[in-house]
Amino acid sequence: MTDQDVSSTPEQTQTAPQTLADQPEPRGAWDYPRHWIADVLASDGGVVHLRPIVPDDAERIVAFHSKLSERTRYMRYFGPTPTLPPREVARMTTVDHQQRVAIVAVLGGEIIAVGIYEGLAFDGKPESAEVAFVVADEHQGRGLGPILLEHLAGAAAENGFTRFEAEVLSENPNMVAVFRDAGYQLARSFDGSTVHVEFLIDPTEALLSVRNARENASEARSVANLLRPTSVAVIGASTDPNKVGNALLANIIAGGFTGPVFPVNGPARVEEEPGRDAQRLGRPTTSSRKRTRERPPSVRGIRAYETVRDIPDPVDLAVVAVPASRVDDVLDDCLVKGVRTLVIVSAGFGDSGEEEGLENERRLVAQVREHGMRLVGPNALGVANNDAGIALNATLAPRIPAAGRVGFFCQSGALGIAILDTAARRQIGLSTFVSAGNRADVSGNDLLQYWDSDSSTDVILLYLESFGNPRKFSRISRRVSRAKPIVAVKSGAGAMSPVRAARSTANFDDQIARMMLEQAGVIQVETIPELFDCAALFAYQPLPRGPRVRIIGNSSVLGSLAADQARTGGLEVVDNIDLGAGASEELFEDAVSAAMTDPGVDAIIVVFVPPVAVDADWHARALMAAANTPGADGEKPIVTTFLAVDGIPQGLTRPGPNGMPERGSIPSYASPERAAASLARAWQYAKWRLRPESVVHRAEGTDPEAARMYVREAMDSNGRSSDRLLGQVDSAKLLRWYGISVVPFREVRTMHEASAAARELGFPVAVKATSPKWRGRLDREGARLDLPDATAVVNAFAELSELTGDHVLHVQKMAPKGVGTVIRVRDDQSFGSVISFGLSGRTFDLLGDHGYRAVPLTELDARELIDEPRSAPLLSGYRGEEPADKEALVDLLLRISTLVDDIPEVREVLCDPILVSVDGAAVLNAQIRVGPVPDRRDTGPRRLS
Repeated sequence: MTDQDVSSTPEQTQTAPQTLADQPEPRGAWDYPRHWIADVLASDGGVVHLRPIVPDDAERIVAFHSKLSERTRYMRYFGPTPTLPPREVARMTTVDHQQRVAIVAVLGGEIIAVGIYEGLAFDGKPESAEVAFVVADEHQGRGLGPILLEHLAGAAAENGFTRFEAEVLSENPNMVAVFRDAGYQLARSFDGSTVHVEFLIDPTEALLSVRNARENASEARSVANLLRPTSVAVIGASTDPNKVGNALLANIIAGGFTGPVFPVNGPARVEEEPGRDAQRLGRPTTSSRKRTRERPPSVRGIRAYETVRDIPDPVDLAVVAVPASRVDDVLDDCLVKGVRTLVIVSAGFGDSGEEEGLENERRLVAQVREHGMRLVGPNALGVANNDAGIALNATLAPRIPAAGRVGFFCQSGALGIAILDTAARRQIGLSTFVSAGNRADVSGNDLLQYWDSDSSTDVILLYLESFGNPRKFSRISRRVSRAKPIVAVKSGAGAMSPVRAARSTANFDDQIARMMLEQAGVIQVETIPELFDCAALFAYQPLPRGPRVRIIGNSSVLGSLAADQARTGGLEVVDNIDLGAGASEELFEDAVSAAMTDPGVDAIIVVFVPPVAVDADWHARALMAAANTPGADGEKPIVTTFLAVDGIPQGLTRPGPNGMPERGSIPSYASPERAAASLARAWQYAKWRLRPESVVHRAEGTDPEAARMYVREAMDSNGRSSDRLLGQVDSAKLLRWYGISVVPFREVRTMHEASAAARELGFPVAVKATSPKWRGRLDREGARLDLPDATAVVNAFAELSELTGDHVLHVQKMAPKGVGTVIRVRDDQSFGSVISFGLSGRTFDLLGDHGYRAVPLTELDARELIDEPRSAPLLSGYRGEEPADKEALVDLLLRISTLVDDIPEVREVLCDPILVSVDGAAVLNAQIRVGPVPDRRDTGPRRLS
């Protein structure tokens, strides 16, 4: 698959549609792509398992069909069809996974929905397939039809289909609505009693928008099922105060949960392993011997049950505190009972550090999802919801903050207890709290989806130890940050996956993390105290309208510290007023009131640390009065170092109905630097929100289908299970389908070929080495430039052949001189596909002077990425040079981003160098690596991570 001429147009090299003779060999009935298996969320937040159908499903299909109502069978088969003939069952369950694909939705081992498409090649439509699906009556209305349609369309696209067709009874408008509401542009025709529907299955912007909106709603609903239960069972409840189950039950009762609570404490006689729970709760172990206990009839005065199945009333949430070895039995009981969500605090899974524990955790997640449930944990601290209508504290923390408007997600259980205690001390009220432990299922992305629409949450705090699905995190947080601030702790390698952190690339990852979070509008901090510093400001004060800050205080030294930190954070200090050590409360009130009415001030820092003991209440009242000055120039944030208090001092509190601070309270910090740093972060976030929203636009002049087919051919020729580095000729050919032209070149092996190539391309030309060690050298010994004639080309060929030992050289047309830049796309283990930009050369590589963004890019992302490197001024007319054509770079970045987003099998792209001048951007060299997609999360149909 090579082409010596890389200057032909895309139209000359397009791949023709497949004919029947071109189709690949059919797959066997069991030979389906494993990435077609997926766990998905129905619209009610329940989990459903999808997989391709196999012959062993015959009995399940017969059972499924037998339970369908007469009307459902009539709508699907256009007739009564009370039973399926054995021949039809065999045909349905034996498919080739190419021309015919069937996907089943499974819950608890039973099929609850089936979707199928069948190619129409024999009808002269090789790019079309007929699609149909049917959902069990009791599961209709859960959004399973659109989900099946998404996954069938994804499979069909992989198999080369571009269009779906369907025949629908005229009396079945709901089926037509499924296609229309999914975002497809329908072409309809009527034939008596039926409607014929056709639509393209390419993922358009409208289609992706609908998909993301449905994903948002279903994930938010699944978290609502977790955080807003009407009843809770504590499985593993115990009368022993040293047991985790006892502590959980005690906290739920003490928290005032508004629904019924059911202790479940197992069979009548149980042999126990003492000590383990006591150690986890921080209590001394009283005995080292095993003991047998009798199951008490009640725990904490509440009737206890042997299993969750024995509970006579419905159970929404089960909190599980049994040994890891007993969790399987608990899952079976929860399925029978119809429990929707689980919180597993039990340890001994992936947290054990053993491969066996990790494998048990994977199996646990598979079983939970197979049963249609969501899981927090294992090894979780628990969940809490401070809504007065719920009042749930299903955590091991003895103390949780009072109700507020801050949502908090973290992983570590031990850290979670410390976080909750710190939040309570600093009077940061929480709406909801989730500590996910090993984060095997429910993740921070799920909580973001919930908090996005939760009217009780205004501020979101995250403690991230890893990014489970970075691409999705970026997509969701961009949307959520437009309305609610997200503050995230990402401290060094601690925020990466454990494997990644062990590979000592923290500096590189930290740089990427910072830029990825900035791109998504996330406020990044390094420590827990900084997290709550920001939370206090965002929860109680408005965002600054601009960067201008006035500092008012009674210490010039502390004022200077605040000013220095403010400038470092990007604020403009317009005034630093020292009122003197003995300043009265009236003086403070007048100064702050003047700042509130001054249109040249956007924010205020008040430093109040008197040199002697004074009654600070009067100063506090004066500050609160000034904050509410009549005729103020709009809302302005005020932060203070009031007596070096950390939190909300009593005098600066505007109490809410529950006595906790509410909006309008003034946060205080232990040092002026922390106050200024928090205010600076608030301005950076406010500035991000002021940016115009930029959407991902497809570049014109692309042919993704031809490019996709080319990539598949390249992978097939190398075996689909391994990567393949395309040669420069093939890489240039692939880029052309996305409107990217590499400066024309020829591969040559002899002097004669070199001379002929130069004449064909037109002088002047360059002759260049092709081996990696000679390309991009600072001394340019691997290239001969500006060769004016054939003699010079022949001499250059001879010199370079002898010097480098390369058997193949390149003859390339000279490009206009310009600034050398580089664009690279590569996989990052923590963030997925990352696109970077910087100036070309080893010097800039050594300095790490590159900008990074997540794929796909918006136009605004591309512009900011170009300006990110410290050396970016070289593109803007540095020291009298002509400014380079940045618009050409923006276009190039967007086209490369689109390529990688369209074809996830493109694993790496390197364009180096790209000469940027006033005349445009010229790509001199490009190389692409293709290979299997390591992680298809968020790159196709909806699925749980």
